[in-house]
Amino acid sequence: MPLNLPDGLPAIELLRKENIFVMNQTRAAHQDIRPLKIIILNLMPLKIATETDLLRLLSNSPIQIEIDFLQIEGHISKNTSLDHLNTFYHTFSAIKGNKYDGMIITGAPVEHLPFEEVDYWKDICRIFEWADHNVTSTMFICWAAQAGLHYHFGIPKYPLEKKMFGIFNHSYSDSKLPIFRGFNDIFMAPHSRHTEIHAEDILKVPAIDLISSSEEAGVYMVMANNGKQLFITGHPEYSRGTLDREYQRDFGKGLPIDLPVNYYKDNDPSKEPVLSWRSHANLLFLNWLNYYVYQETPYDLHDIK
Repeated sequence: MPLNLPDGLPAIELLRKENIFVMNQTRAAHQDIRPLKIIILNLMPLKIATETDLLRLLSNSPIQIEIDFLQIEGHISKNTSLDHLNTFYHTFSAIKGNKYDGMIITGAPVEHLPFEEVDYWKDICRIFEWADHNVTSTMFICWAAQAGLHYHFGIPKYPLEKKMFGIFNHSYSDSKLPIFRGFNDIFMAPHSRHTEIHAEDILKVPAIDLISSSEEAGVYMVMANNGKQLFITGHPEYSRGTLDREYQRDFGKGLPIDLPVNYYKDNDPSKEPVLSWRSHANLLFLNWLNYYVYQETPYDLHDIK
């Protein structure tokens, strides 16, 4: 089954050009089926690009999925038009009475700040708390993973000497975990961050499990409450060109930036990046939707506790 997306969302045409099947609300209304309801809190500056990246991965599921987008109330986006936000995004006060099968919270360009100094920290803490009681499973990505681990379990973050930037090898702790079904022993995933969390801090907390890591990039995936919360420190959703755009942006500004690791063909930024992580990214999102959302969520969303 396809994604059920709001009529007019720019990602619809972008994904159709990639031969990905999506469905607008008008057509979906004529199918007698209970779709999964997924809400995406999009904290990234380039919201349309992030919408498209996430929807590309969610589209691989055979289950019909209905998407809502959430924004931080009162936070002004400098890179996305107000018209787009007003048309396609909800505020927390508008949806807090709803329940959802799944939630995705993206990264955000605020990692240099202590968590409590982020101007919307109190707002996102309210959303974290709400999700615990109104969402079957939540996926936290990059900064959101660090923020979620800090809020729920007191895990600190640490500054890196230089940006963790590129595509890195990862392994996992237990092949029997449903999230890793179909994975190779070693898989690739992108990272783009200036801070990290340490494995020793994770291992001190019995309520959470370190389930995937990288010798170069460190902690990658942490799970809590049997998959009700999944914290991912990298960016599996990134498209082929995302790291290239970040590199070209920072290089053009004269900022200190190394080439992204294991990314460009022949390590040459004039050549097209090599897409080496998409199959595992698709599998990650498919396994999450199937085993931690669809198989766990009640048929009546009001039964979520």
